[in-house]
Amino acid sequence: MPAPLTLEGFRTDLAEFLYQRPDEVDLEESPLLAGLDSLRIVTLIERWRETGVDVNFVELAECTSFAQWWHLLSARQEGADRAGA
Repeated sequence: MPAPLTLEGFRTDLAEFLYQRPDEVDLEESPLLAGLDSLRIVTLIERWRETGVDVNFVELAECTSFAQWWHLLSARQEGADRAGA
């Protein structure tokens, strides 16, 4: 079973594509204004799916901040954990 996605891992993943350190990632920033294009977003989605989080591009595109992304991802992860228990 893959390791769950944590907030630290989420920030690390974002930082890789934003060319920042994880502690520099502003969770209130807009993903598109931060410079993430659709290819990078799809790559992140695939990475997060490997941790067991089921999310798609449209769902993330509807979010206006990284904080909203994290809220969605963590909620999906909790739901998957409950379903698997």
